[in-house]
Amino acid sequence: MKVLVDTCIWSYAFRRNKQKNNDHSNAIKELTELIKESRIEIIGSVRQEILSGIKHEAQFTKLKNKLSAFPDLSLTQSDYELAAEVFNKLRSKGIQGSNTDFLICAVSINHGLTIYTDDGDFELFKQFIPVQLHVSR
Repeated sequence: MKVLVDTCIWSYAFRRNKQKNNDHSNAIKELTELIKESRIEIIGSVRQEILSGIKHEAQFTKLKNKLSAFPDLSLTQSDYELAAEVFNKLRSKGIQGSNTDFLICAVSINHGLTIYTDDGDFELFKQFIPVQLHVSR
């Protein structure tokens, strides 16, 4: 099964701080294995989040070039509509999240993808919507 990787996991892999990389070494290893197995999916809003906030143009260009190996999954009108439905449903339960998180959920549902994240919000989301989270080996 293909896996939609959340921003936080990508960030661990590209982080420059060696100590913080050690703290997330299992997530980095799992991402590496998923890449080797050609199971990775990415969407444009995740790409944007990964690339946002990079202060140095050379670092930005280097990361942008690395990410270019992973083409964006083409999204449809129904993906955005479902993201809005997810937002509304979760909001009615008192649960908040980001537009990107809700789009990730919608894409996961519509395209039959698991979500690879360590963002605890997704555990809460899955109590109310039919998303599946990727479990590291």
